[in-house]
Amino acid sequence: MSDNVLSRMNWPNSTFLLSTLLAAITVVPWYLWTHGIDLFQILLFVFFYFATGMSITLGYHRLYSHRAFKANPIVQWWAVFFGAGAFEGSVLAWSADHRLHHKYVDHEGDPYDISKGFFHAHCGWLLFRSKEAKVLDNVGDMKKSRLLMFQHRYYLPIAFAMGFGLPALIGWLWGGASTALASFLISGLLRVVVVQHFTFFINSFCHMIGSRPYSTETTARDSAIMALFTYGEGYHNFHHKFQYDYRNAIKPWGYDPTKWLIWTLEKLGLASGLRRVPDEKILQAEISEQQKRLEEHLATPQGGLLPESILESLHASQERLSQAMKDWTAKKQQYQLAMEKKIEVSRHQVAKFKREAKEAARHVQAMFEEWKTLVSMRVHGWIDQAGQPSPN
Repeated sequence: MSDNVLSRMNWPNSTFLLSTLLAAITVVPWYLWTHGIDLFQILLFVFFYFATGMSITLGYHRLYSHRAFKANPIVQWWAVFFGAGAFEGSVLAWSADHRLHHKYVDHEGDPYDISKGFFHAHCGWLLFRSKEAKVLDNVGDMKKSRLLMFQHRYYLPIAFAMGFGLPALIGWLWGGASTALASFLISGLLRVVVVQHFTFFINSFCHMIGSRPYSTETTARDSAIMALFTYGEGYHNFHHKFQYDYRNAIKPWGYDPTKWLIWTLEKLGLASGLRRVPDEKILQAEISEQQKRLEEHLATPQGGLLPESILESLHASQERLSQAMKDWTAKKQQYQLAMEKKIEVSRHQVAKFKREAKEAARHVQAMFEEWKTLVSMRVHGWIDQAGQPSPN
């Protein structure tokens, strides 16, 4: 390893990340092979896995970095202290990096810029960071919090206490020294490595694997597979387009346990002010992206030869979709005005406006699906067929 590389290494980060990874793939398997594992250790691992991992996604990410909702002090303390146990830095340091990522995504200034390669985005940026003190000038709002400043000031002792000490203590209370050692290795050491790399997946794989239904302006992608490993953060294209929404998955089938937990906390009175992007704005982004791709296809030589019948069908479908969007917007505004009591209406009328708004929304979705099917089967299908070489 050259002197230049050595001089650029962040030795505290490198030592911790590499030593814990090495121990997790050597010492822990050896211990499990020789001592086995019981239900207590499995349940303790699951508890710390979700308690620390979702403190990052719910607390560090959606609550503090993006201010997507407001949380009761109990939730804040939980997220701040268990989040420290993930060993991903203080809330201030983590959020400062993440806000830079959104501001400069895929460009110089993005701490985990995927254009510099998978390894850099995944964890290389942590191994070779500058030794200069982190500038926290983009988290001024967080510096007003005594809790966050306390965690930032005493981050290391809090992290070791929550990440390693607490699992070992619980193990010792349950079964003595041998159980404490198992808890330290499994719910402490192994869990830290697993949670960290699942978080790193968001910076690496979620900018490489999946689709971009809402925007192709960045490399961020939606991936149901990655959502399984990242507490719902895998719907990353949506997040980069609408970063202040408390949700990442907006489809009913989307796996987003962080969203579900925030919603549950609201119902329990422990969270409030959940920020949601209006449905029509989300759909409009999806329509605009589909339209952009259609125009790119039509700009090809084969697209310029598209039959008039297909063009007429496409135009008619676009007109129906446009009219459906206008109707939906009008119905939704009418319902919102009624709910805000800006117009005098009866309870029966409010229910009627709500029903009409829902019906209009379903009609828009149906028109959008019709348009997408037409584009996919007829337009793209014809262009792909026209682009095939003629038989000899």
